[in-house]
Amino acid sequence: MGFKCGIVGLPNVGKSTLFNALTRTAAAQAANFPFCTIEPNVGEVSVPDERLDKIAKIGGSAEIIPTRLSFVDIAGLVKGAAQGEGLGNQFLANIREVDAIAYVLRCFENDDIIHVSNKIDPIADAEVVETELMLSDMESLEKRVGPLEKRLRGQDKDAKLTLELVKRALVVLQDGKPARQVEVADDEKKAFKELNLLTSKPALYICNVDEDSAADGNELTKRVDEYAKEQNARMVIISAEIESELSQLDDEEQKEYLETLGLEEAGLNRIIREGYKLLNLQTYFTVGPKEARAWTVAVGTKAPQAAGVIHSDFERGFIRAQTIAYDDFIELGGENAAKDAGKARDEGKEYVVKDGDIMLFKFNT
Repeated sequence: MGFKCGIVGLPNVGKSTLFNALTRTAAAQAANFPFCTIEPNVGEVSVPDERLDKIAKIGGSAEIIPTRLSFVDIAGLVKGAAQGEGLGNQFLANIREVDAIAYVLRCFENDDIIHVSNKIDPIADAEVVETELMLSDMESLEKRVGPLEKRLRGQDKDAKLTLELVKRALVVLQDGKPARQVEVADDEKKAFKELNLLTSKPALYICNVDEDSAADGNELTKRVDEYAKEQNARMVIISAEIESELSQLDDEEQKEYLETLGLEEAGLNRIIREGYKLLNLQTYFTVGPKEARAWTVAVGTKAPQAAGVIHSDFERGFIRAQTIAYDDFIELGGENAAKDAGKARDEGKEYVVKDGDIMLFKFNT
């Protein structure tokens, strides 16, 4: 199951530095899972989760395999992208292929690094990109109105809902707001997703700051935080320069360097976790002598579909899932103790997987 988070940003905001740090970090993680660059601009990184190490230790696992997330370094963009200016068409095509968008915003002053607009304004930078996406969405929706109205006259029931969503989205977009701010009922979500709107994708604003602001941010990041809340998006603060340096150090050196900066962990870890949350994902675990492994599923996934992430045969022949809550597994000291304490439950086809579940699937071959 692949999930992609696209990284976008204007020139000289630190996008390339950040992506390079991500891919170097991923290469260093190759001992944990095979790192591959799917394309020159795609890098896979493991999702940091201290729970996996604890589970592996209790389970006596020989190997630890984290779950992973793909980051896509998307080509730069200029005003007019929606009309095909510059690399606009390629940019928009790449955006359509990702599940979420991470905007790298420059939140630092440095006279040696020229900003494309000759001023430091992270909100304006975000709006340049967002505006092009909104223009593309409006064009896409406006083209659908006529055909949908024709289908509606032909008594097409599905066309009625789709047309209503199209018109609702156009009102929001024409008001200068992204499509993720459109109010959508639970029974409309599937149809709304099928509109495939660029600005309906979840958004993360990455504030790239100087070293001194890495721990607590600055006035510019405060503005971005407020903006993110207005946009129904998330925000994280990092220093791409620090991350670049960290990616070239071993674990012990990284720890020492972070301590000197007053930071608890690498900013990349926060970006990866925020990207994971952004996509509404969660983790369940399998554990045994051979390996302890984290698996990614969407929030709300039922047990058979979770089993299918491991292998399609597991889903087709699903019988039940032995399930132990993470806290019980850790507190009691493993599977056997959890069984003895009555904390290992047999769950059926309707069980909704919870984050942190340790699962063992029973299935027919």
